[in-house]
Amino acid sequence: QVQLVESGGGSVQAGGSLRLSCAVSGGTLSSYVMAWFRQTPGTVREFVAGISWNGGQIRYTESVKGRFTISRDNAKNTMYLQMNSLRLEDTAVYYCAAEPEMLTTDGKQYDYWGQGTQVTVSS
Repeated sequence: QVQLVESGGGSVQAGGSLRLSCAVSGGTLSSYVMAWFRQTPGTVREFVAGISWNGGQIRYTESVKGRFTISRDNAKNTMYLQMNSLRLEDTAVYYCAAEPEMLTTDGKQYDYWGQGTQVTVSS
């Protein structure tokens, strides 16, 4: 059974940085397309960034381009999201997700999800 565990969330002032990690167990990271989603209360879970199994294809939602960087270390079975220049509107619970086929922004296509980590950006 594949399990995903996020870490690295916390509280930061606007303009600051955080790095999220997603550790994979019960499976091999290199077998999966990986992505980050985020969600605030009362809203639909939103695609943030995704990376293909070998890192050759990367996608970002428009609002985080130039500020967030997704990466993966298959040898460590870990994916990362470096978040810089954080804004108030980045406040959300961030989830990592995995699926074995193609990079997509559609959360319904992802088979495995972590429990989420809270990111709070304050002024």
